[in-house]
Order: sequence, then C-alpha cells, then structure tokens
Amino acid sequence: MQLDLAKLKISALEAAAVLAVILAVISIGIIHFEMVPHLPILGAIILLIIYGRLKGLSFNEVESGLIKGAASGLGAVFIFFFIGMLISSWMASGTIPTLMFYGFELFSGTPLYLAAFIVCSIIGVCIGSAFTTSATIGVAFLGMAAAMDASMAIMAGAIVSGSFLGDKMSPLSDTTNLASGTVGVNLFEHTQNMLWTTVPGFILSAGLFWVLSPKESKGSMEEMNLFLQALHNETNIGWTALIPFLLIIILAVKKVPAITTLSASILSAVGVTFMVDSSMTFADMGKILFSGFVMDSKVEQLNAILSRGGIDSMMFSVSLVLLALGMGGLLFLLGIIPALLRAIEGMLTSTAKLLVSTVLTAIGINVLVGEQYLSILLPGNTFQEHYKKLGLSAKTLSRALEDAGTVVNPLIPWGVSGVFLTQVLGVSTIEYVPFAFFCLLCPVLTLISGFTNIGISAEKVKIAHD
Repeated sequence: MQLDLAKLKISALEAAAVLAVILAVISIGIIHFEMVPHLPILGAIILLIIYGRLKGLSFNEVESGLIKGAASGLGAVFIFFFIGMLISSWMASGTIPTLMFYGFELFSGTPLYLAAFIVCSIIGVCIGSAFTTSATIGVAFLGMAAAMDASMAIMAGAIVSGSFLGDKMSPLSDTTNLASGTVGVNLFEHTQNMLWTTVPGFILSAGLFWVLSPKESKGSMEEMNLFLQALHNETNIGWTALIPFLLIIILAVKKVPAITTLSASILSAVGVTFMVDSSMTFADMGKILFSGFVMDSKVEQLNAILSRGGIDSMMFSVSLVLLALGMGGLLFLLGIIPALLRAIEGMLTSTAKLLVSTVLTAIGINVLVGEQYLSILLPGNTFQEHYKKLGLSAKTLSRALEDAGTVVNPLIPWGVSGVFLTQVLGVSTIEYVPFAFFCLLCPVLTLISGFTNIGISAEKVKIAHD
C-alpha cells in the first residue's frame, strides 16, 4: 500500500472528516458497546465502501483496494500459524514448563516484573523477534505471575516492554533492518543511535517494574513451592526440553528465516515429546498442534496455565489482522491517508516540527492501519527529503520510526502486534497498555530529543530551530 496507489485525490478537510467518522465507529463499538474489534472494523469497511461508490469508484476498484490491504499481512498470518504450533509443541515437550521451573529458581530473589522485563529484553535482542519472545519466555513468566497471584496485566506489560525493546535493538530484527534500510542508514549506526532513547527508556521502565513488583510472603512462597512440585511431577522438566529453545536462538543468530527457524524448533519439540512420552501418537500430536495442548492434572492452576497454543488459537488474531489491513487498504485507495500526509508537508520547517510530524504519522498509521511495517515505510519515505533539507542525519529519522512505529504497534488493540499479544498472553491490550512502560516512553523520549536537540545529529548544515 503506497501513496501513489490512491484512486481519489481529496482535500485534507474531507479526509479528516471521513477519518473522524471511521474512528468514531471503531471507538464506540469497542469501548462503549464492548464489542470484539472485528465488528466495528467491519462496519468501518462497509462505510468506506459506500464512500468509495459515492465518489464514483466501481465495486471492482474498491474490492481490489480491500484485497491488496489484506494481502500485505499474509506474511504475519503465516507467522501466527507457526507461533500457535510452537506454543503447543513447547508445552507438550516440557520446554515452557522447564523455563518456568528454572526461572522460579534463578529469579527467586529478583523482583518479579523487573526480572520479566530484563530477561525478555535480553532474549529479544538475541533472537530479534518480539512475537517469539512473548510467546515463549513471556508465557513462562505469565505462569510465574499466576503462581504468585501477581497482576497479569503488569506482567504482560513487562513482557511486552522487554520483548519490543529487544525487537527494536536487535540487528536480527526485521523492523530494525527495515527502518535502517528505508532511509539508507548503516544498521549498526542505527542501533547505536537508538541508545539515546532506549537507555533512558530502559532505566525508567526498570525502575517502575521494580517498584510495582510484589513482595514475597510466607504464604505466597508455600503456594509457589506447591506449584513447582506439581510442575515437576506432571510435566517433562529437564535438559532435553531445552533443545527447542536453544535451537531457535542458534538459528535466529545465524539469521535463518523466521518460518524455517520456527519449523525447526517445532519439529524438535515434537521429537522431544515422542521421546519422553511413550503413549503419544501421531494423531494425538496432530490434535495438539492444531487445537492446542491440554494439561490434564489434579492441579487446576497448572491446567489453566499450560493449556494453550495451537493453530486454532490464532484464528481470532488472523481474522482481525486481515480486517484491519483491509480497512487500511481502503484508506489508501480512497486517498484519505495520502491527503493527510500532503497537508502536513508545508509545516515541516524545524527539527521539532519535523520530529513531531514523523512521530504522529507513525502512530497514526499504527492506529489507522494496524500494521507495523507500514508505520515505518510510509513516514520514512514521506519525510526523508525533509530531513535532508534541514541538514539532519538520516539516523535521526530511522530512530524516530522505531520509537513511534515498531514499539507503538503492540499498544493498538487492532494492530497486528496488539492482536497477537492479546491472543498469546491471554491479557487484553487495554489491560496491559498502562504497564507497557517502555513502549509508552519511546515516542515521548523522541519528542523530547527533538525539542532539546539531545541526541540529534546533523550532517551538512546547521540544525534549524523554531
């Protein structure tokens, strides 16, 4: 979906009016009537189709825009399917239970939410995927939180914060490579320059998670010990269960494509499952991979935590992502987003104004389209020449794209990341957003750098000021 694909050229005022109606329909449906996001977005799509017909477009043209928008998310859809199988196979093989078991022992003296944030950050940097980090290590930490009767919303916020910090900073991440490649910045210069906002964001987030972490009590420790005993007795805890986890890290570091990496880890988990469970049949494994792993023990808490995953569990996410991206395709086809982008180009006369425009555009694309890659590509292509005119280094732009594009997507309930995380973690986007501190801080820190010129690098001419 690019700006030159628009079939209509409308005024910014008309585009803003149509957009206001669309956002009102979605907001009222989700917030006031508490509908699942699918229905309000479907309503918005119908309104956009009617608008397109009233403006003289044929049904075929409108349908083409809808399909092109949805098609842009097919890569994410396939990843969703593989992640669903990864979770269920890791449950069956004992990989996630083992990570939980040793995680309790390793971080018993560390504040819970702080531990989750730091570990997810480290793993995220190592493998370059917020989705994989959240679906594996994140699920294990959620199990810890449930065992300690801690807040699932805060824990989800810590997991999301750490996972997307890792995704943002990892040289292996597709979004990191996309942001640097879009504006022509060396990958390692880009990651180094992001430290200006990442380090303060990490420190502030770590402090907040440390303060919010629950204090261990005698009662909670006894309850945790009972849970650990049940975990040890009912699941496969051991080094063999860590093979799928180690494999996914090794392949990610070697930059093996995501689907290949996930497939290898799933197959290894299936192999471990057959090795440790002699009663497992191919039919049983097929059911686990599609419908999810079901824990059947005498401990209800254990059953609730470990029963999850499978392709079927991703269908809610897949349908919502396709609808949201289809709506985004219509917003481009009808000229609504292009009109708004053209309207702000004349106001880009200073560093602060340019960064504000970049941040708001990236956030706006996330809200309107729900797609992480477009929130990087569109502002990157739109504002690149303006950064050159003001003498600003392109790495200033690439950092802003990550701070307002990559890490904002998980905060949008109908965004690709928000939908995925809600499904995998079992905590709604609205619940964890107030605690996704790192994701909330990054856009703010980028704006602060624009107004103070801290961390802003110039290339050939002096930076313009208001």
